[in-house]
Amino acid sequence: MERKSIKLVICKDKNAVAVSSAQIFADEIRRKPAIVLGLATGGTPIGMYRELIRLHKEEGLDFSRVVSFNLDEYLGLAPEHRQSYRYFMDSNLFNYINIDKSNTYILDGLSKDPKGVCRKFEEDIKKAGGIDLQLLGIGRNGHIAFNEPGCSLDSRTGVVNLTQKTIKDNSRFFKDESEVPRQALSMGIATILEVKKIVLLTTGEGKAKAVAESVNGPVTSKVPASYLQHHSDCTFVIDKEAAQNL
Repeated sequence: MERKSIKLVICKDKNAVAVSSAQIFADEIRRKPAIVLGLATGGTPIGMYRELIRLHKEEGLDFSRVVSFNLDEYLGLAPEHRQSYRYFMDSNLFNYINIDKSNTYILDGLSKDPKGVCRKFEEDIKKAGGIDLQLLGIGRNGHIAFNEPGCSLDSRTGVVNLTQKTIKDNSRFFKDESEVPRQALSMGIATILEVKKIVLLTTGEGKAKAVAESVNGPVTSKVPASYLQHHSDCTFVIDKEAAQNL
């Protein structure tokens, strides 16, 4: 695959990252009201979601025709569990905008047929016409969604095992590390690379090494985000601390 150049938007701080990224999403929603969004969870997107809520309430940003697909979900957590990604999306975005929740697709972490759920998820994305704009975060080890180091370029939505590093990083959201699920359902790398436009957000010096390796390093399964160099329209919106190794 041809190597592309990842575009960079370097902001002064995390608040500026939130505003800048929200503006990208708002512009795309206004341009295409029935847009298909790919959404992400975690600490970094919360600021962007708050800004989108403000734009909805104060400037009339309309989500009524938007369709969304979330990157991933923990295997074994019910939708109402406070650490499930359905709960996250409802409490940080969906409950405060005029989106039709029947148009918000999140993988079912309680399904007795997780592989079947993942196949249907891929089918639903195709039926929606593909994802127009995908939001991503990045892990300290360079993972995107729950695609950990060693993942395949041709991977599709499926069941993945979480590394000990990711389990430890995510334990801050749980009472202790033992409560963090060991598996998740996640979009695959090939699924992500098929979207039309990608925006990756991250902040802080703790992500600087992963950002530099993803943007300027070789394309390698050791740094899953480096696969984004294969995408024709990928932008990293980051703060100065995350950009310090570029």
